[in-house]
Formats: sequence, structure tokens, C-alpha cells
Amino acid sequence: MANHKSAKKRYRQDLKKNAINVSVKTSIKTAIKNTKISLKKDEETSAKLQKAQSIIDKAVKKGILHKKSAARKKSRLFRFVNSLSS
Repeated sequence: MANHKSAKKRYRQDLKKNAINVSVKTSIKTAIKNTKISLKKDEETSAKLQKAQSIIDKAVKKGILHKKSAARKKSRLFRFVNSLSS
């Protein structure tokens, strides 16, 4: 780590941002997993699917996920749901 005051501040900010980004990415994975589990158990799948989609879209808006990465995640999730429901 550098000894400049600005470099130390940037390092502290990066640690905070990293913790937030990891938290959001973990919540995305959890939402996708919960949607898949609820589908297998015939629970309220549409609400969980909508919530997962919302979490992914918010991550894109915050700049945590790339928009094409988010589109891929949503596409795979919808494709999974449609394959099991039909």
C-alpha cells in the first residue's frame, strides 16, 4: 500500500465498495437459488422470479453487474422456469 494520504483513502474506499459489491452479488445468487428451489416445491414462484429479476436489475443500475451479464442471468433463469413448468 502507498504512503500517500490520498492512496490510503482510496484503499479504505475500495474495501468498503468491495464489501458492498460482494453483498449484492451474494444476494443475486441467493435470489436465483430461491427461485429454482421454489419452482421444484411448487411455491409462489412468480413472486420470487420477479424479486430475482428486480435484484439483478438494481445491480446493473448500481454498476455492479454488466447489463449483458444481467441479461444472461435473467435469460437462464426464465429458461429454467419455463422448462420445468411446461
